[in-house]
Amino acid sequence: MIGGLFIYNHKGEVLISRVYRDDIGRNAVDAFRVSVIHARHQVRSPVSNIARTSFFHVKRSNVWLAAATRQNVNACMVFEFLYKMCDVMTAYFGKISEENVKNNFVLIYELLDEILDFGYPQNSEPGALKTFITQQGVKSQVQSKEEQSQITSQVTGQIGWRREGIKYRRNELFLDVMESVNLLMSPQGQVLSAHVSGRVVMKSYLSGMPECKFGMNDKIVIDKQGKAGSNDDGAKSGKQSIAIDDCTFHQCVRLSKFDSERSISFIPPDGDYELMRYRTTKDIILPFRVIPLVREVGRTKLEVKVVIKSNFKASLLAQKIEVMIPTPLNTSGVQLICMKGKAKYKASENAIVWKVKRMAGMKESQISAEIELLPTNDKKKWARPPISMNFEVPFAPSGLKVRYLKVFEPKLNYSDHDVIKWVRYIGKSGIYETRC
Repeated sequence: MIGGLFIYNHKGEVLISRVYRDDIGRNAVDAFRVSVIHARHQVRSPVSNIARTSFFHVKRSNVWLAAATRQNVNACMVFEFLYKMCDVMTAYFGKISEENVKNNFVLIYELLDEILDFGYPQNSEPGALKTFITQQGVKSQVQSKEEQSQITSQVTGQIGWRREGIKYRRNELFLDVMESVNLLMSPQGQVLSAHVSGRVVMKSYLSGMPECKFGMNDKIVIDKQGKAGSNDDGAKSGKQSIAIDDCTFHQCVRLSKFDSERSISFIPPDGDYELMRYRTTKDIILPFRVIPLVREVGRTKLEVKVVIKSNFKASLLAQKIEVMIPTPLNTSGVQLICMKGKAKYKASENAIVWKVKRMAGMKESQISAEIELLPTNDKKKWARPPISMNFEVPFAPSGLKVRYLKVFEPKLNYSDHDVIKWVRYIGKSGIYETRC
C-alpha cells in the first residue's frame, strides 16, 4: 500500500527514509522537498500528486511526515497510519521534533520495521509495541522466558492492545461521559442549530483478560425492549432514550455484537483510552437560555440587558460560567450592574466579560450595562455579533445515561461485584451562541 515513508525537517533535509517498494526511488524524496516544503506558495492540501507519485503528509511542529505511493490507495487509511505513527513516536519519546527524531533514529527504524510490512500497516498500538521494543531504542538482548512469551502472544495473538499477566490488588474501572454542546439561537429564543459531540473515556485497572459490557439508553435498544412491554411503558422509555446520529469506537469493541444486539462488548486496554465518540442532534437538553435585550439611545449610548436562565435540576450546580457580550468598536466607556458574579469591560476584546463561579439549576441572573459611544462618521450600523457563553455542568446534555457496566473474568477469582466502578458525567459548552 505505502511505497515509502520519509521524515523531513523544516529545511527539507531527510531525517528518516524507509522505502518498501521498488517503484519509489530516491528522486521521490527530492520531488516532495521541492514541490511542497520549498514551494513558493503555501501548499494547503495534505495530498500532492507529483510525477505520478502521490504524497500524503502531516506536519508536527517543525517535522514533516510524508508517505509516498504510486498505487491507487485509500487516502483515509494512509492518514490514519500517519496519525498512528505520530502517536507511537509520542508514546516513546514525547514531543515530535527534529532533535528528538535525530536522537531516536534507531528506535524509529525499529518501529517502522514492526509497524509496516511491505508497505502494509501491522500492529500500531504503543502498549503492544513496548513489550518487545524497549524505550531506549535498542531491543533488549537478555529477556526472561515470561517476556518472550508475552512477545509471542502479542505478535501472533488477536489482541494487540492488551498484554497478558496484568495484576492489580484492587480492580477499578473509571468511566467519564464527556460532552460538548453547541448552540446557535435567535434573539426570540428559536433554536437555529444545535448538536452535541460526546466521548466516552475510560481508565481501567483490571487484572487478567476481562470481558466488559457497556450499555446506554440508546433509542434502538429502548425501543426493542419497549415492544415487549405495554404502550405506556414504551412511551415512558421513549422519553428516556436518545437517538445517536453517528458513532465511532475503539478497535477493542466487537462491532458485530453492537450491530446485532446494540451492546458494547470489549476487552479493555490497560490504563487510559477513548472507548467511543458519538454525535446527537435531537432532544438536546440546553443547560442555559440567554435572553438579550439591546436598546439604542440616540447615537452615543447603548443599553444592554442580558438574562441567563439555568434549565436543569435545582440540585445540580453549573461551574466556570462565562458570558461574552460584544460591544461596538467605538465604545468609550461602560457602566456595569450585575446581580451575581463579576463583570468587566475588556477593550482589547471589544466585549464585556461576565464571570459567575457557580449557579444552581432553575435559577436566573442578569447583567445590565450602559455603553457610551464615541461619535463616528461611519453610517454602517453595528453588526451585533452573537453573545457567547462558556460553562461546565455535571450531566450529559444529550441525555445519555450509562445503564450498566459489567465485568467478567472467568480465569481469575473475581466477579463483577468485586470491581469498583466510577461513572462521571461532564457537560461543557462548545460554540454556544445567542444572537442579539
